[in-house]
Amino acid sequence: MPFHAILFGSIGTLAETSELQRSVFNEAFRQFDLDWHWTADYYRDQLAVSGGQNRIAVHAAARGMKIDAQAIHALKTDIFNHQLLQSGLVPRPGVVKTIHFAQRHGIKLAFVTTTSRDNVDAVLTSLAPYIDTEMFDYIGTSEHVGRSKPAPDAYHLALAKLGLSASDCLAIEDSQPSLAAALAAGISTIAFPGANTIDQDYAGAQIVASHLDPQSLFDTRKAAV
Repeated sequence: MPFHAILFGSIGTLAETSELQRSVFNEAFRQFDLDWHWTADYYRDQLAVSGGQNRIAVHAAARGMKIDAQAIHALKTDIFNHQLLQSGLVPRPGVVKTIHFAQRHGIKLAFVTTTSRDNVDAVLTSLAPYIDTEMFDYIGTSEHVGRSKPAPDAYHLALAKLGLSASDCLAIEDSQPSLAAALAAGISTIAFPGANTIDQDYAGAQIVASHLDPQSLFDTRKAAV
């Protein structure tokens, strides 16, 4: 095998949740009596900033407002997790096939996020029975690192926990900041943008894919080494 681990890098690499995320940001703003409403176009621009709490803080700073970004984001997370469990979430195209391919070939699997453990648990619970926690050899969350993506810290930690080098791994990421994190860690990366990140700059990715196909990922990684 030309690689020994596949590293899914963000919630959006497993399931399309972006529009649900946008709607619950707006609901959290409403509950905090803020007259903010993020449209689909505006939210797509906001996704260039990694991390929901950071997006809230940047939005407030641009308006000269002092708000509690952490509290707003915590409420947003609670709403998001509650709605996820009722959403009938399904995996993105090719994700389950790729996971099964890895399992058959003895390739390790990791989920390398800088979102909260609560979010990760809610997503994986919502994706059952397609995907579950036991499928992953390592799951990283915001609680494990001090810096969010695009800093490479989450990937450096994942490599250490898996006992692998960057050249052993293939990452899959759904946004430019997250791609930058994987590349900064020296990991070959497939860009797998979602509906709201399709127009971002994925320079440096091995390929930009609209669906995952295990054999093409294998061939792409083989050609890169």
